[in-house]
Amino acid sequence: MKIVGVAACTSGIAHTYIAKEKLIRAGQSLGHEIHIETQGTIGTEDELTAKDIEAADVVVIAADIKVSGRERFKGKKIVDIPTEVAIKSPKGLINKIQEDLGL
Repeated sequence: MKIVGVAACTSGIAHTYIAKEKLIRAGQSLGHEIHIETQGTIGTEDELTAKDIEAADVVVIAADIKVSGRERFKGKKIVDIPTEVAIKSPKGLINKIQEDLGL
């Protein structure tokens, strides 16, 4: 499965990067391709390209705030979760998404 997403928290520091790291590690350990963009106080990092988004099976928005650029994901399956879910249960989340998509 190809997963793209955005991680963002209220301060744009700790939870943003922890959520990103947890999702990437879980996705890779389960054999998926994954690319997570961060949005925070220092701006956007690891920005998703149109090609990344087009190839994705699902978009995960792990955020505690409104993320910018959601219109890029029009037509894609989007899973909105708080950063806490990505941090505490990333493998469970990815397995549930995979099950729901039938992939």
